[in-house]
Amino acid sequence: MVQTIVNRSQVPLDSCDLETCQRVFDKIRSDYAVAKDSDEAERMAGIIIELYRQGVRDPVHLRVMVEAARGLFAPASGDEPTS
Repeated sequence: MVQTIVNRSQVPLDSCDLETCQRVFDKIRSDYAVAKDSDEAERMAGIIIELYRQGVRDPVHLRVMVEAARGLFAPASGDEPTS
């Protein structure tokens, strides 16, 4: 008998998984004023799903990783350039 090893990335996402991904997507999209039907939104959604399938389940970690992957960083207080 041949045994098949199934990665988590091959298992379909359930409604709880999708809800988590949607919340992260909506938060990032809102914070950075990204249009819902834009190419940037599609890229962010793809990254969120891929990271989630790879095991990143914490919404905060997902958000930070997507921001890093897309170069979306809010300046930390005190890091603003001075004139």
